[in-house]
Amino acid sequence: MSDARWIEILDDVNWAVEHFSRAVEIDRAGGFEGEHLDAYKARMALMQAMQAGHTSLEAALERILEMLGEEKPTGASYHADLIRRVSRPIPNDRPAILDADLAAAVDETHRFRHVARKNYNSFRVQDARSAIRAAERIRDRFPEAIRAFRGTIDGA
Repeated sequence: MSDARWIEILDDVNWAVEHFSRAVEIDRAGGFEGEHLDAYKARMALMQAMQAGHTSLEAALERILEMLGEEKPTGASYHADLIRRVSRPIPNDRPAILDADLAAAVDETHRFRHVARKNYNSFRVQDARSAIRAAERIRDRFPEAIRAFRGTIDGA
């Protein structure tokens, strides 16, 4: 029987996909230039959607580690360490949760989140293009990566 905690994990995965999908849509809609209210709203919406996507993704990964009884990373480099941890297999215990390409995309959105949180007053959308491309890769690949991992460890 499958662990019921997958319910919350999959909810977090779905929210990550929703937020990253909306970030991509917001980027495509444009309207970021200028000092008028609509441009401000567009910039803030993009930053918030990207941050919410990454936060939901991290929540899913943290829940998986908790379910497996695996300690989460600690310390100042927690977020980067979490990405590295889940992209590596643990011999005789579990396979990697994310492959190298997906881990690189997650790392890119992690770096974006840091920039958005620390530098939001001078945020420039053109500097976010690689993070938005990473969000597209996560949107397209993260759910399947989690399904495959679940199938490997759970047989679901």
